[in-house]
Amino acid sequence: MRGSRLLAFTLRPVLLVWALAVLAVTRPAGAQTPTPPVSDDEVNRVAKNLYCPVCENVPLDACDTPACVQWKEEIRTLLAEGRSESEIVEFFVTRYGMRVLAAPPPQGIGLGVWLIPALGLPAAGLWLALRLARWRRPAPTPEPPPEPSLDENARMLDRWIREHW
Repeated sequence: MRGSRLLAFTLRPVLLVWALAVLAVTRPAGAQTPTPPVSDDEVNRVAKNLYCPVCENVPLDACDTPACVQWKEEIRTLLAEGRSESEIVEFFVTRYGMRVLAAPPPQGIGLGVWLIPALGLPAAGLWLALRLARWRRPAPTPEPPPEPSLDENARMLDRWIREHW
């Protein structure tokens, strides 16, 4: 009986420590709220800034090729990891180059893509307004040439008669 008492005496604290260790490890995991799955809208919000790698000039959010589906899943994974939209776009630019961007960045040569329409549209409007104003203005009437005098008419007639008769 003495052996079983000794076993119970040493086993109880070991079991108690083991139970507390299990609770300590599993309790924080149970307390964490599961991260909600990333919605398609969140994926498409990032995907609209990128172009399909296969189709030409097709936004990633509007394309269903296998490559686009793979890229969208990669975006979903990166969003689930907590990356921001700009970090994800930068990830794809670093990996595949500037050609994946739906719009060029407003810096360097890409700045021209943004400035030319912004400056060209008002310039074209001004040119059109000036052309319309000039078109609506009546053209100046040219002065009629002066009537030749009778003496000059007589000389011209004499010259013609001499040359042709």
